[in-house]
Order: sequence, then structure tokens, then C-alpha cells
Amino acid sequence: MADSDPKAALQRGRFDIGVIAAALPDSATTMLVDTYLTDRPAASARVFRVYRPTPAHYHAGCDEYLYVLSGRGTFWIGDASDEAEFGPGQLLFFERGVVHALPRLIEEPVVFLSVDTPRRAPTDVIFVDPATGTAESFMARNATGSDPA
Repeated sequence: MADSDPKAALQRGRFDIGVIAAALPDSATTMLVDTYLTDRPAASARVFRVYRPTPAHYHAGCDEYLYVLSGRGTFWIGDASDEAEFGPGQLLFFERGVVHALPRLIEEPVVFLSVDTPRRAPTDVIFVDPATGTAESFMARNATGSDPA
């Protein structure tokens, strides 16, 4: 059972992941939309939906654990030749600075539970080819005029 008060849930750590995932929008102009579950210096946890393939990028400040809640696609970590299909129930892990990408969405919605250690700042995304994306095009909370909540 989840807490009905979101602030209380953040203090106690009780979340209904299915409800949170279902509340993500059906479409977005950015590559992904997320909802923070926790946002502490030691770690942050989020639920996010991917709306389009994500080009090669990395995060400078954190390691990332991605648990696949729904959907299927392909993902590579470290080298494009490592591309493999993922699906619900799988965990993807990569250390900070390791280049990764999600080149194909096969079955939608693609939704992940993410745990970042230490906390991942929303703007911590560096695209290998800067022409393929920016922090603003990557995540809705970074887009101009968005609500950073």
C-alpha cells in the first residue's frame, strides 16, 4: 500500500510504482519524462518513460541502475557492438562515464525504475555527438518552460 500524501511517501519511501508509471504522459516532445521518487545526495530514484530512441550519451556524476518495468527495446553499454534486447524484469547497470544508448523501441511503453548513485542532477547528460541531443531535448524537466518538480 502506498502513501496518499506524496511528501509523506518521500520521507518513508513507500511508492506505488504502477500508479506512478501510469501517470506518465502518453507522448512527449523530449526523449523521456521522469518522476523523482527520492532525491537525496547519496542517491536518487526515478520512474521514467522513454518516448524515442536515445543517442549515445553518458552521465558524469553517477552510476545508474535501470530496472525495466515495461516495454522492450535495445540497449548498449560501452560499445555499440554490445547492443542487445531488453524487456520487463531485467536490470541494466553502468558506471558513471560509461557511454550507453537505447537505439530501438520495440514495444511501448518503455518504462524504467532508475536508481542513481550518488544523486543524478537532471542536467547530467553528455551526448557523444552534441548534435544528437541536449539536456533540454533529453528530459522534459529540463525543457524550456517546464515545471522542474
